[in-house]
Amino acid sequence: MSLKYNSPHTSNITNSGTKKKKISSNDSNSNNNATNATVATNIISSNTSSTPPQLPPPAPTTITSKTPPPLPQLSEEQKVEIKEAFELFDTDKDDALDIHGLKFAMKALGFDEKKPELLRILRQHDKNEEGVIAFEDFFKVMAERVVNRSPIEEIHRAFQLFDDDNTGKISLHNLKRVAKELGENLDEDELQAMIDEFDLDEDGEINEEEFVKIMTEDT
Repeated sequence: MSLKYNSPHTSNITNSGTKKKKISSNDSNSNNNATNATVATNIISSNTSSTPPQLPPPAPTTITSKTPPPLPQLSEEQKVEIKEAFELFDTDKDDALDIHGLKFAMKALGFDEKKPELLRILRQHDKNEEGVIAFEDFFKVMAERVVNRSPIEEIHRAFQLFDDDNTGKISLHNLKRVAKELGENLDEDELQAMIDEFDLDEDGEINEEEFVKIMTEDT
């Protein structure tokens, strides 16, 4: 039978050694924590000190300007024609036409528009809501129409200028008036001879069908 004697000093030493081991373990954990903290600090420092990613520049903003379309190319004769039609029915000379003046000015240019279309034109261009259209706007409206007129429409328009009494025929009286307006010095016999030459149905006047034939016989 063996007796085991544990000296209190040995116990203290053992305990002291255990304590040392524990202390050593704590020191190791502390060192690991410090190392981890250092690494984390370095990562954070590295991330914060590095240049942030460059965002692409914003796409340029395209500004679409509502530029009005250019006016149709008119001949000088057509420009004068539009101007004269406007001035003829601008009776009070205020550079504006009301619905009645607009109707007759357009008719003089060969466009016999109904009231709804006339009102639409006025609403679109009556900037001051006065029920009128200014010359500048009238010119724009008529420029597109005039430049797109067909030759037959031109002939019909010319016939209407002769047939100012709306009989559907050109009489000697009509022809005399037009000759005077154009400054043509023709006597009555000469004018009657012109009518007789083209009066196919021999009624003493020229109807629209005969007039169209006169104007297109060389085309």
